[in-house]
Amino acid sequence: MDLRALLMGLVFSLMWSSAFATARIIVADAPPLAALSLRFAISGLLAVGVARALGARFRLEPAQWRSVVAFGLLQNAAYLGLNFVAMQWVEASLAVIIAASMPLMVAALSWMLRGERLPPLGLIGLAAGFAGVALIMGTRLTGGADPLGVALCFAGALALAVATMTLRSASGSEGGLAGLLMVVGLQMLAGSVALAALSLPFETLEVNLTPELALAFVYQLFIPGLAATLIWFALVRRIGATRAATFHFLNPFFGTLIAALLLGESLGVLDGIGVAVVAGGILAVQISRRPV
Repeated sequence: MDLRALLMGLVFSLMWSSAFATARIIVADAPPLAALSLRFAISGLLAVGVARALGARFRLEPAQWRSVVAFGLLQNAAYLGLNFVAMQWVEASLAVIIAASMPLMVAALSWMLRGERLPPLGLIGLAAGFAGVALIMGTRLTGGADPLGVALCFAGALALAVATMTLRSASGSEGGLAGLLMVVGLQMLAGSVALAALSLPFETLEVNLTPELALAFVYQLFIPGLAATLIWFALVRRIGATRAATFHFLNPFFGTLIAALLLGESLGVLDGIGVAVVAGGILAVQISRRPV
Protein backbone atom coordinates (compact mmCIF):
# COMPACT_ATOMS: atom_id res chain seq x y z
CA MET A 1 0.00 0.00 0.00
CA ASP A 2 1.96 3.02 -1.25
CA LEU A 3 1.17 6.70 -0.71
CA ARG A 4 -0.78 6.99 -3.96
CA ALA A 5 -3.02 4.05 -3.04
CA LEU A 6 -3.54 5.52 0.44
CA LEU A 7 -4.66 8.86 -1.01
CA MET A 8 -6.91 7.13 -3.55
CA GLY A 9 -8.56 5.11 -0.77
CA LEU A 10 -9.14 8.17 1.41
CA VAL A 11 -10.64 10.16 -1.48
CA PHE A 12 -12.85 7.23 -2.50
CA SER A 13 -14.18 6.78 1.03
CA LEU A 14 -14.93 10.50 1.36
CA MET A 15 -16.75 10.57 -1.99
CA TRP A 16 -18.67 7.35 -1.28
CA SER A 17 -19.74 8.56 2.15
CA SER A 18 -20.94 11.93 0.84
CA ALA A 19 -23.48 10.22 -1.44
CA PHE A 20 -25.89 9.56 1.42
CA ALA A 21 -26.31 13.12 2.64
CA THR A 22 -26.74 14.43 -0.90
CA ALA A 23 -29.20 11.63 -1.69
CA ARG A 24 -31.26 12.72 1.32
CA ILE A 25 -31.47 16.20 -0.24
CA ILE A 26 -32.56 14.77 -3.60
CA VAL A 27 -35.34 12.54 -2.29
CA ALA A 28 -36.83 15.45 -0.34
CA ASP A 29 -37.80 17.12 -3.63
CA ALA A 30 -37.92 14.36 -6.27
CA PRO A 31 -39.16 10.75 -6.59
CA PRO A 32 -36.19 8.56 -5.58
CA LEU A 33 -36.24 5.87 -8.27
CA ALA A 34 -36.84 8.33 -11.10
CA ALA A 35 -34.10 10.66 -9.85
CA LEU A 36 -31.63 7.80 -9.53
CA SER A 37 -32.57 6.41 -12.94
CA LEU A 38 -31.95 9.82 -14.53
CA ARG A 39 -28.64 10.13 -12.69
CA PHE A 40 -27.46 6.77 -13.98
CA ALA A 41 -28.68 7.52 -17.50
CA ILE A 42 -26.72 10.79 -17.70
CA SER A 43 -23.61 9.40 -15.99
CA GLY A 44 -23.72 6.25 -18.11
CA LEU A 45 -24.07 8.12 -21.38
CA LEU A 46 -21.24 10.47 -20.41
CA ALA A 47 -18.96 7.56 -19.52
CA VAL A 48 -19.77 5.63 -22.70
CA GLY A 49 -19.37 8.78 -24.83
CA VAL A 50 -15.94 9.58 -23.39
CA ALA A 51 -14.92 5.92 -23.73
CA ARG A 52 -15.92 5.93 -27.39
CA ALA A 53 -13.99 9.17 -27.97
CA LEU A 54 -10.93 7.51 -26.42
CA GLY A 55 -11.26 4.56 -28.78
CA ALA A 56 -13.16 1.97 -26.74
CA ARG A 57 -15.61 -0.33 -28.53
CA PHE A 58 -18.56 -2.43 -27.45
CA ARG A 59 -16.42 -5.56 -27.53
CA LEU A 60 -17.10 -7.57 -24.41
CA GLU A 61 -17.12 -11.30 -23.98
CA PRO A 62 -20.52 -12.88 -23.20
CA ALA A 63 -19.41 -13.46 -19.58
CA GLN A 64 -18.46 -9.78 -19.30
CA TRP A 65 -21.84 -8.68 -20.65
CA ARG A 66 -23.58 -10.88 -18.06
CA SER A 67 -21.41 -9.43 -15.34
CA VAL A 68 -22.10 -5.87 -16.49
CA VAL A 69 -25.86 -6.45 -16.38
CA ALA A 70 -25.69 -8.25 -13.03
CA PHE A 71 -23.61 -5.49 -11.44
CA GLY A 72 -25.95 -2.88 -12.88
CA LEU A 73 -28.96 -4.63 -11.38
CA LEU A 74 -27.53 -5.60 -7.98
CA GLN A 75 -25.28 -2.65 -7.24
CA ASN A 76 -26.88 0.28 -9.04
CA ALA A 77 -30.55 -0.69 -9.10
CA ALA A 78 -31.01 -2.81 -5.95
CA TYR A 79 -28.41 -1.40 -3.57
CA LEU A 80 -28.71 2.29 -4.42
CA GLY A 81 -32.39 2.11 -5.36
CA LEU A 82 -33.37 0.64 -1.99
CA ASN A 83 -31.22 3.20 -0.17
CA PHE A 84 -32.72 6.12 -2.11
CA VAL A 85 -36.24 4.94 -1.28
CA ALA A 86 -35.32 4.37 2.37
CA MET A 87 -33.85 7.84 2.80
CA GLN A 88 -37.29 9.35 2.41
CA TRP A 89 -37.75 8.23 6.03
CA VAL A 90 -34.28 7.33 7.37
CA GLU A 91 -31.53 9.78 8.26
CA ALA A 92 -28.42 9.73 6.08
CA SER A 93 -26.15 8.97 9.06
CA LEU A 94 -28.08 5.77 9.83
CA ALA A 95 -28.20 4.72 6.17
CA VAL A 96 -24.45 5.13 5.72
CA ILE A 97 -23.70 3.05 8.83
CA ILE A 98 -25.93 0.22 7.61
CA ALA A 99 -24.41 0.40 4.12
CA ALA A 100 -20.90 0.40 5.60
CA SER A 101 -21.66 -2.94 7.28
CA MET A 102 -21.53 -4.62 3.85
CA PRO A 103 -17.97 -5.98 4.37
CA LEU A 104 -19.20 -7.57 7.61
CA MET A 105 -22.06 -9.21 5.71
CA VAL A 106 -19.65 -10.54 3.08
CA ALA A 107 -17.39 -12.03 5.76
CA ALA A 108 -20.32 -13.55 7.66
CA LEU A 109 -21.94 -15.06 4.55
CA SER A 110 -18.61 -16.42 3.31
CA TRP A 111 -18.05 -18.01 6.71
CA MET A 112 -21.56 -19.50 6.98
CA LEU A 113 -22.19 -20.52 3.36
CA ARG A 114 -18.75 -21.22 1.96
CA GLY A 115 -16.96 -22.42 5.05
CA GLU A 116 -14.26 -19.76 4.71
CA ARG A 117 -12.38 -19.72 7.98
CA LEU A 118 -11.80 -16.43 9.75
CA PRO A 119 -8.79 -15.93 12.04
CA PRO A 120 -9.55 -14.95 15.65
CA LEU A 121 -9.07 -11.27 14.79
CA GLY A 122 -11.70 -11.60 12.05
CA LEU A 123 -14.21 -13.28 14.38
CA ILE A 124 -13.68 -10.59 17.00
CA GLY A 125 -14.10 -7.89 14.36
CA LEU A 126 -17.25 -9.53 13.01
CA ALA A 127 -18.83 -9.71 16.46
CA ALA A 128 -17.78 -6.16 17.32
CA GLY A 129 -19.00 -4.75 14.01
CA PHE A 130 -22.47 -6.24 14.29
CA ALA A 131 -22.63 -5.26 17.97
CA GLY A 132 -21.90 -1.67 16.98
CA VAL A 133 -24.63 -1.73 14.34
CA ALA A 134 -27.06 -3.22 16.89
CA LEU A 135 -26.19 -0.47 19.39
CA ILE A 136 -26.90 2.27 16.86
CA MET A 137 -30.03 0.50 15.62
CA GLY A 138 -31.44 0.18 19.13
CA THR A 139 -30.80 3.85 19.82
CA ARG A 140 -32.35 5.03 16.55
CA LEU A 141 -35.39 2.71 16.59
CA THR A 142 -36.32 3.74 20.12
CA GLY A 143 -35.84 7.32 18.95
CA GLY A 144 -38.42 6.91 16.18
CA ALA A 145 -36.47 5.67 13.15
CA ASP A 146 -38.77 4.15 10.54
CA PRO A 147 -38.55 0.31 10.63
CA LEU A 148 -39.42 -0.06 6.93
CA GLY A 149 -36.71 2.38 5.90
CA VAL A 150 -34.19 0.54 8.08
CA ALA A 151 -35.21 -2.79 6.53
CA LEU A 152 -34.76 -1.37 3.02
CA CYS A 153 -31.25 -0.16 3.92
CA PHE A 154 -30.33 -3.63 5.17
CA ALA A 155 -31.80 -5.22 2.03
CA GLY A 156 -29.70 -2.88 -0.13
CA ALA A 157 -26.50 -3.70 1.77
CA LEU A 158 -27.30 -7.41 1.48
CA ALA A 159 -27.77 -7.08 -2.30
CA LEU A 160 -24.35 -5.47 -2.60
CA ALA A 161 -22.82 -8.15 -0.39
CA VAL A 162 -24.27 -10.89 -2.60
CA ALA A 163 -22.94 -9.13 -5.70
CA THR A 164 -19.51 -8.86 -4.09
CA MET A 165 -19.51 -12.58 -3.22
CA THR A 166 -20.87 -14.04 -6.43
CA LEU A 167 -19.62 -11.78 -9.21
CA ARG A 168 -16.17 -11.03 -10.44
CA SER A 169 -15.38 -7.48 -11.42
CA ALA A 170 -16.48 -6.71 -14.94
CA SER A 171 -13.85 -4.03 -15.32
CA GLY A 172 -11.30 -6.41 -16.76
CA SER A 173 -7.57 -5.94 -16.58
CA GLU A 174 -6.99 -4.47 -20.04
CA GLY A 175 -8.20 -1.54 -22.05
CA GLY A 176 -6.97 1.26 -19.81
CA LEU A 177 -9.17 4.21 -18.96
CA ALA A 178 -11.29 3.87 -22.10
CA GLY A 179 -12.19 0.25 -21.39
CA LEU A 180 -12.92 1.04 -17.75
CA LEU A 181 -15.18 3.97 -18.66
CA MET A 182 -17.06 1.80 -21.15
CA VAL A 183 -17.80 -0.92 -18.60
CA VAL A 184 -18.73 1.54 -15.84
CA GLY A 185 -21.04 3.39 -18.23
CA LEU A 186 -22.76 0.20 -19.36
CA GLN A 187 -23.30 -0.85 -15.74
CA MET A 188 -24.94 2.49 -15.03
CA LEU A 189 -27.18 2.24 -18.08
CA ALA A 190 -28.32 -1.24 -17.03
CA GLY A 191 -29.22 0.13 -13.60
CA SER A 192 -30.99 3.11 -15.14
CA VAL A 193 -33.26 0.92 -17.28
CA ALA A 194 -34.21 -1.27 -14.31
CA LEU A 195 -34.97 1.71 -12.08
CA ALA A 196 -37.04 3.42 -14.79
CA ALA A 197 -39.10 0.25 -15.22
CA LEU A 198 -39.91 0.35 -11.49
CA SER A 199 -40.44 4.11 -11.29
CA LEU A 200 -42.99 4.46 -14.09
CA PRO A 201 -45.76 2.31 -12.55
CA PHE A 202 -45.10 3.12 -8.88
CA GLU A 203 -44.01 6.75 -8.62
CA THR A 204 -45.68 10.08 -9.29
CA LEU A 205 -43.24 12.19 -11.28
CA GLU A 206 -43.54 15.38 -9.27
CA VAL A 207 -40.38 17.44 -8.77
CA ASN A 208 -39.91 20.50 -6.58
CA LEU A 209 -37.05 22.16 -8.44
CA THR A 210 -34.87 23.96 -5.89
CA PRO A 211 -31.24 25.12 -5.93
CA GLU A 212 -30.44 22.48 -3.31
CA LEU A 213 -31.89 19.72 -5.48
CA ALA A 214 -29.99 20.90 -8.56
CA LEU A 215 -26.66 21.14 -6.72
CA ALA A 216 -27.09 17.75 -5.03
CA PHE A 217 -28.06 16.09 -8.33
CA VAL A 218 -25.08 17.52 -10.24
CA TYR A 219 -22.77 16.57 -7.38
CA GLN A 220 -24.07 12.99 -7.42
CA LEU A 221 -23.58 12.80 -11.18
CA PHE A 222 -19.89 13.59 -11.14
CA ILE A 223 -18.53 12.77 -7.67
CA PRO A 224 -20.13 9.59 -6.23
CA GLY A 225 -21.48 8.66 -9.67
CA LEU A 226 -18.41 8.80 -11.91
CA ALA A 227 -15.31 9.87 -9.99
CA ALA A 228 -15.73 7.54 -6.98
CA THR A 229 -16.50 4.55 -9.24
CA LEU A 230 -13.43 5.15 -11.39
CA ILE A 231 -11.19 5.63 -8.35
CA TRP A 232 -12.53 2.41 -6.83
CA PHE A 233 -11.79 0.30 -9.92
CA ALA A 234 -8.35 1.92 -10.25
CA LEU A 235 -7.64 1.21 -6.58
CA VAL A 236 -8.71 -2.43 -6.94
CA ARG A 237 -6.40 -2.81 -9.93
CA ARG A 238 -3.55 -1.25 -7.95
CA ILE A 239 -3.75 -3.11 -4.63
CA GLY A 240 -6.45 -5.78 -5.03
CA ALA A 241 -10.07 -5.97 -3.89
CA THR A 242 -9.41 -7.22 -0.34
CA ARG A 243 -6.89 -4.53 0.51
CA ALA A 244 -9.00 -1.85 -1.18
CA ALA A 245 -12.04 -2.88 0.86
CA THR A 246 -10.11 -2.00 4.04
CA PHE A 247 -10.96 1.64 3.37
CA HIS A 248 -14.63 0.89 4.08
CA PHE A 249 -13.80 1.20 7.77
CA LEU A 250 -13.63 4.98 7.25
CA ASN A 251 -17.15 5.22 5.80
CA PRO A 252 -19.07 5.35 9.11
CA PHE A 253 -16.85 8.24 10.30
CA PHE A 254 -17.02 10.23 7.07
CA GLY A 255 -20.72 9.51 6.48
CA THR A 256 -21.94 10.58 9.91
CA LEU A 257 -19.67 13.64 9.89
CA ILE A 258 -20.93 14.82 6.49
CA ALA A 259 -24.56 14.21 7.51
CA ALA A 260 -24.04 16.28 10.64
CA LEU A 261 -22.31 19.13 8.80
CA LEU A 262 -24.53 19.22 5.70
CA LEU A 263 -27.93 18.24 7.12
CA GLY A 264 -27.58 19.10 10.78
CA GLU A 265 -28.29 15.52 11.87
CA SER A 266 -27.58 15.04 15.56
CA LEU A 267 -25.32 12.33 16.95
CA GLY A 268 -25.57 11.10 20.52
CA VAL A 269 -22.86 9.58 22.68
CA LEU A 270 -24.09 6.04 21.95
CA ASP A 271 -24.07 6.83 18.22
CA GLY A 272 -20.45 7.90 18.46
CA ILE A 273 -19.49 4.77 20.38
CA GLY A 274 -21.37 2.61 17.87
CA VAL A 275 -19.67 4.26 14.90
CA ALA A 276 -16.23 3.66 16.43
CA VAL A 277 -17.06 0.01 17.19
CA VAL A 278 -18.44 -0.62 13.67
CA ALA A 279 -15.38 1.00 12.07
CA GLY A 280 -13.03 -1.02 14.24
CA GLY A 281 -14.90 -4.22 13.46
CA ILE A 282 -14.74 -3.61 9.71
CA LEU A 283 -11.03 -2.84 9.90
CA ALA A 284 -10.34 -5.99 11.95
CA VAL A 285 -12.29 -8.21 9.52
CA GLN A 286 -10.59 -6.76 6.47
CA ILE A 287 -7.11 -7.03 7.99
CA SER A 288 -7.75 -10.64 8.99
CA ARG A 289 -8.84 -11.53 5.41
CA ARG A 290 -5.97 -9.69 3.75
CA PRO A 291 -3.46 -11.86 1.89
CA VAL A 292 -0.17 -12.17 3.69
